[in-house]
Amino acid sequence: MSKQVLERYFDAFNRKDIAGMLDCLTEDVAHHVNEGDVREGRAAFEAFCRRMARCYDETLTELVIFTAENGARGAAEYMVNGTYLQSDEGLPEARGQGYRLPAGSFFSFRDGKISRVVTYYNLSDWMAQVA
Repeated sequence: MSKQVLERYFDAFNRKDIAGMLDCLTEDVAHHVNEGDVREGRAAFEAFCRRMARCYDETLTELVIFTAENGARGAAEYMVNGTYLQSDEGLPEARGQGYRLPAGSFFSFRDGKISRVVTYYNLSDWMAQVA
């Protein structure tokens, strides 16, 4: 079941379907952002997704999903293919720069939904690509 939830989550991401992503999450989801604070709850996750959609156009490819035998945890590795659309606070100016960046996410599940999302990527690599 956890693999199917992750497949739905990533499919929704690639379709830019924020509501579809939110449907995969528990109400109290903990969102651990790369080099950032932990966001608590679906409302905070939605606000993050909306900001990301304004600033970045991203599609994930080369997706590989892993799940624990007991279904309590999972992970995914993928390539982020993106365009930097609008300057994001504290980051370089956006000028439509393209980037390609390996990344990964870790997940916990509760009651058939994602209760924790942890995302990692190399920020220095991204900064060098958009500089």
